[in-house]
Amino acid sequence: MPKLKTHQVTAKRVKITRTGKVLREDAASHHFMTHHSARTNRAKRVNSVVKGKMAKNAKRAIGA
Repeated sequence: MPKLKTHQVTAKRVKITRTGKVLREDAASHHFMTHHSARTNRAKRVNSVVKGKMAKNAKRAIGA
């Protein structure tokens, strides 16, 4: 059976760590940041962990 191709859209949006966790960037964290409080802006700098079935699907799409 041939190898599966990497889903490029998923690969650009998600990162898989060495331990196998799936990380994603928070939404609304690039422009119009002056509308948010400084606390919200700091919180959005940290990547979020994807859990459960979504993480499993992302790993499969990337080929990890």
